[in-house]
Amino acid sequence: MSRLAAKFDELSKSGRKALIPFLTAGDPHPNFTVPMMHAMVEAGVDIIELGVPFSDPMADGPVIQKASERALAHKMSLRKVLNIVAEFRRKDDQTPVVLMGYLNPIEAMGYEDFANAAQRVEIDGVLTVDLPPEEADFCVSLLNERGIDPVFLLAPNSNEERIRKMDAAGSGYIYYVSLKGVTGAGHLNTADVEERLKLIRANTRLPIGIGFGVKDAETAKTVAHLGDGVVVGSALISKIEANLDNPEQACSEIVDLLKAMRAAMDE
Repeated sequence: MSRLAAKFDELSKSGRKALIPFLTAGDPHPNFTVPMMHAMVEAGVDIIELGVPFSDPMADGPVIQKASERALAHKMSLRKVLNIVAEFRRKDDQTPVVLMGYLNPIEAMGYEDFANAAQRVEIDGVLTVDLPPEEADFCVSLLNERGIDPVFLLAPNSNEERIRKMDAAGSGYIYYVSLKGVTGAGHLNTADVEERLKLIRANTRLPIGIGFGVKDAETAKTVAHLGDGVVVGSALISKIEANLDNPEQACSEIVDLLKAMRAAMDE
């Protein structure tokens, strides 16, 4: 059983839901990321999605786009992101880490080289935003051979056939994009999410993490009742953007928000 599967199984047995924060590796500075990851775990998160900076992050809104720009200004690369995970693993060999990014950096590194390196540093899952399940066979097989879960993004307008394709190709969990558009956009309509979750659950065996639009503890609590995990990204990255000259303050505000979400989700 993978670390992701074990984590969701553990949470299910205790009646709790996964809190899954997103953090762009290298933002605002490479030295910030590992301490922030450890602080997130101490705040009660279950899984960490670590963003690989990319120059054309088409699925991301302005907040995470700027985070990528700041990280790239420090020469952050896929190999350096993997080094960050290796450093994190020196103190934490329990918390699942999912790399989230785009296909181009993986292609540039080489699929097999990437898969081998990801295995060495104990990456638990890989979510490639622009790799649909129909084109993912080779990548999926490389990851599966190394015990790494391929995670796919499911859009609000996905039909039953597409859900089943993601269920067949993926493992770990499905990331349900609860809003049309880019990260950080719009207002979450929980009634719509609840209706869509019925269709999704009828066509997948995998846990469902819900992201895009989770901004505060109250939203996290509501979303936790609908899915198996709550993904929060832009709301955290905004704290970094607001405190570029004071990373300690950014860390403190992120921890406070995550603790509030954890408490609300566990009520």
